[in-house]
Amino acid sequence: MKLLIVDDSHIMQRAIGKYLENDHFTLVGSASDGEAAMQMFSQYLPDVVTLDITMPKMDGLTCLEKMLSLKPDAKILIVSALKDSITGLQALKKGAKGFLAKPFTAAELQNEIDEILGQMNDRN
Repeated sequence: MKLLIVDDSHIMQRAIGKYLENDHFTLVGSASDGEAAMQMFSQYLPDVVTLDITMPKMDGLTCLEKMLSLKPDAKILIVSALKDSITGLQALKKGAKGFLAKPFTAAELQNEIDEILGQMNDRN
């Protein structure tokens, strides 16, 4: 499965990549802003996207809508420091498959990814 990581924090990009490196993903790219994210998304059409809300050039909610218009079956997980439940609900209403608040652990991220993929794997 192809994975795209979108976050304006390079530290967070690396953390997500490291947390998911042992999974069955091929990392097709990491983007720091919404415009770069859309360029990569349209080029690679990834299966799974971790998407920040607050970014330069284009916010995550706008990105979410554009991504889903290109690939409606993309599994998009919102990963945001915004703990505001209204923003999370907005993202879910717009088609995101899940919402994970920063900071999070590797296990929490893995659980969310498994959930949006419909997998209930036993992971130790």
